[in-house]
Amino acid sequence: MVKSLLHAAGEPCCVSNAILAVIRGYKHSLDVATISQGKTRFFSVLMLAWGLIADIDIESEKYRWMGSARLDFYAIQRIFHLRHYNGRICFVPAPGFEDYGEPMSYHSKPTDEESPKQEESLKTQQHGYLGSDVELEDMHWRTISGPFVSVWLHNVPWGSEDVMAAPNAKSNFSSPNAADEKVEEQIPAMFLLFCLILTIFTGSKFSDGYLDLIMVKGLPKLALLSMMSNMNDGSHVESPYVTYIKVKAFILEPGTQVEDPTKEGIIDSDGEVIARGNVTYKGNQKPLMAYDKVQITVDQGLATLFAPK
Repeated sequence: MVKSLLHAAGEPCCVSNAILAVIRGYKHSLDVATISQGKTRFFSVLMLAWGLIADIDIESEKYRWMGSARLDFYAIQRIFHLRHYNGRICFVPAPGFEDYGEPMSYHSKPTDEESPKQEESLKTQQHGYLGSDVELEDMHWRTISGPFVSVWLHNVPWGSEDVMAAPNAKSNFSSPNAADEKVEEQIPAMFLLFCLILTIFTGSKFSDGYLDLIMVKGLPKLALLSMMSNMNDGSHVESPYVTYIKVKAFILEPGTQVEDPTKEGIIDSDGEVIARGNVTYKGNQKPLMAYDKVQITVDQGLATLFAPK
């Protein structure tokens, strides 16, 4: 988040610039994504991942002693032992992206109806804001079926200090174009706690009301390795194997691994495991949601954060 804010202002990503942004007190609104399953809600400001990116982010934790190099190290392992996931995605495209996927009708269960899988997830009490009340039935939905290598939703351009995941996030858009600016110095991720203030506010380019969807299906391993090496400047979205579109609402229906149907995957949001399937990464805590259908909607300008200008 800090990287995205400083990069948008043309400033290097360093602790001193982040501190100055807080001191100056300039504010920008930020979209918030509501991830829902039954009555369970999770509010996301950064991203949601399923497939390759989620596997790298979460499963590389066992190599944390390597520092940030763990991500590159484990990415190479996962590329050469590539997984494909069955499943389906449904989405409401932004203007200009209506030709992607096939048309579909939206059908929802009552909010108090849960599947057997969802009954096994962490039970939470309902307090405060419960997410967007947008009428999803009235939207024009499209769908794409797997198998998938990776599905990645982003709210801001930068996924980390050296990964420009969605170069067109929160910008004027007509088609995905690669960014041409270099990556700056690193900033500790925990400094986000000092820079992000969540309140109600409206009006800035960080609140366009859309999420960026970066999707990869089948591709050669060497092409994937080349694509991953271009993520530091956002040029990976130019790959013919990448589908890059903007969406207003999204539904993920995750499935099993193609190579081994007894195994499933991980759903990762903002670096947290919100759902995990059978025979996969095991954490110390029960996941918030079941490895089942999840729905994502966007609340435009719900949050406010300090920005350089």
